Amino acid sequence: MFIELMPMLKERTVFITVALIEGKLKVNVIPTKAKDSEDQALTTPLTYTGSPEELDAELGKHLASYVDSHQQLGSTLAEAKAEMDAAAKAARQRAKATQQTPKSDQTTSKQDTPAATPTTTETTPSLFAPQQQTGEPPAHAGS
Repeated sequence: MFIELMPMLKERTVFITVALIEGKLKVNVIPTKAKDSEDQALTTPLTYTGSPEELDAELGKHLASYVDSHQQLGSTLAEAKAEMDAAAKAARQRAKATQQTPKSDQTTSKQDTPAATPTTTETTPSLFAPQQQTGEPPAHAGS
């Protein structure tokens, strides 16, 4: 039983409680947080209930599986956190780069460029452009 717990014990404290309930033993294996910032999912307890013989025969296998799952979850959470941190850092760098564009270049280019005038050579009417009133009724496609 303790051999199976060793990988988990290297990273955190584990509480083990044992109670006799209606002739069966109830064992709780409760890992603690290694750091305050750690995800609560890594403290999910394992509870196993059975006769002393069943626990002697089976608890070691269940603990080994539990510890393995716990380590995989911890690894997955760490990878996800690292990816989110990298994405946040990249977003901050992009935002910082756009803020560092010299404002004098932007105001100069606006003053030097003449105002854009609408062209009348456009063949596709815009849904958002104001409609010109011609005095003629609108043409229908079916007429």
